[in-house]
Amino acid sequence: MSVIDFTKMQGLGNDFIIINNLEYELDQFYFADRAPRLCHRHFGIGADGLAIIERSKKAPFGMRIFNPDGSEAEMCGNAIRCLARYLFERGMVGEQTFTLETGAGLKTVSLLLQRDNVQAVEVDMGEPELKSTNIPVSGPPRRVSDEALSVEGENLLFSAVSMGNPHCVIFVPSLENIPWKRWGKLLEEDSLFPRRTNVEFVQALGEQEVKVKVWERGVGPTLACGTGACAVVVAGVLSGRLLSPVQVHLPGGTLKITWEEGRGVTMEGPAEEVFNGSLKK
Repeated sequence: MSVIDFTKMQGLGNDFIIINNLEYELDQFYFADRAPRLCHRHFGIGADGLAIIERSKKAPFGMRIFNPDGSEAEMCGNAIRCLARYLFERGMVGEQTFTLETGAGLKTVSLLLQRDNVQAVEVDMGEPELKSTNIPVSGPPRRVSDEALSVEGENLLFSAVSMGNPHCVIFVPSLENIPWKRWGKLLEEDSLFPRRTNVEFVQALGEQEVKVKVWERGVGPTLACGTGACAVVVAGVLSGRLLSPVQVHLPGGTLKITWEEGRGVTMEGPAEEVFNGSLKK
């Protein structure tokens, strides 16, 4: 019986099943169909998504991400750090800095080493997209910053940012006692967001420190979201709430995000291998 080898990795608790598809050359329909079962916490391996290594004509390798609901994401900040470490430690790339092709374009990753051991991974996430029509957000073309919306009768202010995937960023006085999971689900599917959206609820702890809860599109509550952390800092800097660099505290740990308007966003954080295994093809 043929099997597929996989590696389970995590970045701040945001976990992924990594499959080197160069060895199997399976199509996207295979992964979309099996993602719900493989990612299931009780009946499968358990993960926030599948991270698939693909061939690329533009970079050493390509990355595709499939969510637990079978949908495909354009980009995932935590997954790309995991994939970078996977490729480096298996000798599939020889340099500490290299590019990966994603659904959101080419991304440059750098392995930060200490005595030849990977301590963290830095990713140049590229410039954020702020045009509403490209994120996308319904309505006339505009930059969406501190715009009003209502959920369950509660009036909130949101900013919209794309880091290759759409984000709705909402600053709140406190993350305590708000039904962020319920609001996150409702906002993900709101008609305001034609391609659905990730949702980040943010409490500023200072000008360079925030605490964040994430509702991830196609996944639900997650312990961390790399693109979400980047979107939070972009929204916070543009609204005058934050100064770069920013320590973004997520339930699974902390990311360092650096951004100045007109430049790319830099994300730095850990990536860890959990275990290896195989599954029936």
